Amino acid sequence: MDLDVSKLRTLVEISTRGSMTAAATALGYTPGAVSQQMASLERLVGVDLFVHVGRRVQLTDAGSVLAEHALRILEAERAAKVALAEVGDRITAHVRVGVFGTAAAALLPPALARMQHEQPGVTVRSIEVDVDAATSAVAAGTVDLAFGLDYGDAPIPRSRDVALAGLRSERFRIAVAASRETTHRTVSLADLADEGWVLPPAATHYGLAFRMACRRVGFEPRVVHEVTDTATSLAMVAADLGIAPVTDLMLALRSRQVMALPLLEHTSREIVLAYRRNPRPQPGTGAVIDAIRRSVAEQ
Repeated sequence: MDLDVSKLRTLVEISTRGSMTAAATALGYTPGAVSQQMASLERLVGVDLFVHVGRRVQLTDAGSVLAEHALRILEAERAAKVALAEVGDRITAHVRVGVFGTAAAALLPPALARMQHEQPGVTVRSIEVDVDAATSAVAAGTVDLAFGLDYGDAPIPRSRDVALAGLRSERFRIAVAASRETTHRTVSLADLADEGWVLPPAATHYGLAFRMACRRVGFEPRVVHEVTDTATSLAMVAADLGIAPVTDLMLALRSRQVMALPLLEHTSREIVLAYRRNPRPQPGTGAVIDAIRRSVAEQ
């Protein structure tokens, strides 16, 4: 039986994401191509690997067993690539980096410029991923490393095979329209209980973490605009449609017509970089990790 590694990778994606459509999106395939791959794999192994539950698919017992072994095969493949890459003196690699909006705008470009100068043989491809899914994207092999955000009240999910390297701690301030008649003073969250807020949904780590900060001082924020995109949120603040939490990294997307007030409560988050620890990063991935860490430290 000759098991195709690409089909095994697709099987693992389906197992992780719960649907062929989601797996196709993550891998850059069409749903039809994924369906054909899995039909071919089922014919090869001679057993059913999936059952349909509504619009989703669920692995059979045989499918779960094969997916578990597929993970080991993919890890062995990555380890073999590491060994081969280390034979040569010059690093040649293709590295996929998972990013979200603010990281893509402010943190990744300086690191990519450094890589072009120091490691021209390494090609870096940025892929937008849900910031809350950074760990799972790395664990599933969708990307080689990914930027993530870690909140004390809503920690980024941990995985035994994924390491999290801290890049920078950011303290929140409160963004208000620059047109407001207010002095640039320190405010308490309790002073803002009657304000209208621009916040991400409560189901997101960021949305939950900031709601928890407000609850600790005795109020539930009145969310007038539920927005995930930072640039959009700050545009609404600039138009005085509400106030919003903000960090220096977020302000890099839009600072005009917005004033950031210092916050009395110490509310913060940590920017992290997720990457596989087992097997250890390939030389190309390791070079990108090092370039990102040095670039962030210099900012």
